[in-house]
Amino acid sequence: MRRRYAISVDVGGTFTDFVLFDQEAGTPAAFHKVLTDAERPARAVVTGWREILEMVGATSADVDHAVHSTTIVTNAIVERRGARTALITTRGFRDVLEIGIEQLYDIYDLFAPYPQPLVPRELRCEVDERITRDGEVLRPLDEEAARALVDELAAAGVESIAVALIHAYRNPVHERRLAEIIAETHPEITVSLSSRVAPLIGEYERTSTVAADAYVKPLLRRYLTDLMEQLRALGYERDLSMMLSSGGITTVEAAMEFPIRLLESGPAAGAFAAGFYGRLAGHEHVLSLDMGGTTAKACLIENGAPTVAGMLEADRMHRFKPGSGLPIMAPTVDLIEIGAGGGSIAHVNNLGLMQVGPQSAESNPGPACYALGGEEPTVTDANVLLGYLDPNYFLGGRMALEPERARTAVVERLAKPLGLDPIDAAWGIHAIVNENMAQAARTHLIERNRDPRSVAVVAFGGAGPAHAAEVARILGIRQVIVPMGAGVGSAIGALTAPMALPFVRSHMTLLDDCDWALVRALYDEMREEARRAFAATGNVEAARYRLAADMRFAGQYHELRVDLPEDALGPAGAREIEAAFREGYAATYGRAPSGLGIEVLNWHLIAELPRPAFTLAAEPCRERDPSTALKGERSVYFPRPEAGYRSCPVYDRYRLEPGAAFPGPCIIEEREATIVVPPEWRVTIDGYRNVILERTEGEGAR
Repeated sequence: MRRRYAISVDVGGTFTDFVLFDQEAGTPAAFHKVLTDAERPARAVVTGWREILEMVGATSADVDHAVHSTTIVTNAIVERRGARTALITTRGFRDVLEIGIEQLYDIYDLFAPYPQPLVPRELRCEVDERITRDGEVLRPLDEEAARALVDELAAAGVESIAVALIHAYRNPVHERRLAEIIAETHPEITVSLSSRVAPLIGEYERTSTVAADAYVKPLLRRYLTDLMEQLRALGYERDLSMMLSSGGITTVEAAMEFPIRLLESGPAAGAFAAGFYGRLAGHEHVLSLDMGGTTAKACLIENGAPTVAGMLEADRMHRFKPGSGLPIMAPTVDLIEIGAGGGSIAHVNNLGLMQVGPQSAESNPGPACYALGGEEPTVTDANVLLGYLDPNYFLGGRMALEPERARTAVVERLAKPLGLDPIDAAWGIHAIVNENMAQAARTHLIERNRDPRSVAVVAFGGAGPAHAAEVARILGIRQVIVPMGAGVGSAIGALTAPMALPFVRSHMTLLDDCDWALVRALYDEMREEARRAFAATGNVEAARYRLAADMRFAGQYHELRVDLPEDALGPAGAREIEAAFREGYAATYGRAPSGLGIEVLNWHLIAELPRPAFTLAAEPCRERDPSTALKGERSVYFPRPEAGYRSCPVYDRYRLEPGAAFPGPCIIEEREATIVVPPEWRVTIDGYRNVILERTEGEGAR
């Protein structure tokens, strides 16, 4: 039997998105969106899975492969909904999670808050053992005391244990023995070892990472086990691939073993979607703007792909202040994320000013207009009052919105306290969230030495297309690309990602003094680990490997990731590696100093397996009459050129043909998202049915 379809699922904080792709036709067969079930996310996934297949008359037996991205790991950490977790570390290092790196992220605030450690102090425990920095056993592990300690933790109700022993990245023998003891005495307790999760220099970052991995491991295992059981009951017998934070995909088994690698799974999928659609529209450099129900993500895509960083921070206390979050040493797409979504709550802050987010109404109780119990005004409520959303066509008409509830929330919580007209208050919500996103995007772009005006915006997510033109205007960007199915963009992105697993080993050395035999042995070890991970696919021999290293000038604190040619791992290739580092350093910082030694900290391997290419079939563009796609008109608020409502045409996205072109202002609707086109923008439809917005007035940001 030929399996025709591929399916992608993205679980967000508010909605769960679906894409069904017809592999024979080379086109998406259906898009779908359902409310996320916060209590049991698998239930919403299975409901949406069944519904999207019914839309095309297919069954689970017709699905060739499925890909899944999710924010479950991120949300568990931010909301502190993970397992009761303990930490076992070397005697004397119990408080490393609180000591951190002893640097203030805000030098003007001596009392700047930090996120609470995921493991409380009473569950941070010590064992007698010691490995030297060279990997020699200085003090053997006290196994008898370790057994007693594990018994105590089990009696205390611990579900998961993180093990982070000093210098375990050089010699993991004691960590492995502790894992064996836990498995022998209490196999119901899950274990995460720092030597497997993050075998890197830096006891604080490594301990923080393994603690986070252990904290979410039971939750993710329960979720994926529940999901796979329900999918099997529906008749789906193939594998389920999981999206990694680094932009690759992996197996369910590997995801359950290293759940922290899924921390930015959903946002990474969105970044790959932006790169894919940017290339289709002829842009190698774009800004991805992914605005969902809970958060907004901005990511610079250069040369068709996002940058992958070696570390990210979870649960930041201040979104623009590095060092204010929990460091996670896992490869991740380099992006910025803020609490700005359709469900972001607007309120009057302590200064008597309107503020939007970061708190979100999420899917439960949701915005006031959902009529599910929410009473706080949100971005979605404002968009309803401004005429941007059709209350009778939300989610394609499957969910009716109640404008009067939105008006009541805005009036009672904002307009009356601030002495504003209700419409001015609604526009204030919309404008503030746009400014918040533009500020985050500008920071992200400038930190990467990129002029915002040099890129186009690729907008997606359920709320992104309604805000993209205004955000682009603030940034001085003149083109916005909105792909078909923009409301489920992250789900589309997961289909474009390769099967790729990241591996890393720490070995600090000056480039001129490098022991290349040792480095080659580290890479052999990582390749063997990749082969074991890929064994279940039956396609191990097709694996490809990419090499990279974290490098810096001797004496510096921050390092730079540099790609390495495999044939350069030796004395003869050292100069080629040095040249690549200097070139990358100069491109990042403007110039590379001379006379300093070059130091390598970490050696990376990315193992990839080929997957069927995700392609879209282009259609011929010719002059089209857009009036054939008209649904009608409605009154919509715009602040320029004169503030007020005006009657605007409303177009059906699905009936707009390639080559159609028309001016704003107008509204373009699809089932999962609405595109707001202000007066100073013009629309064209390209051969891939992307909506291209071009700004026709103004010379940049105001």
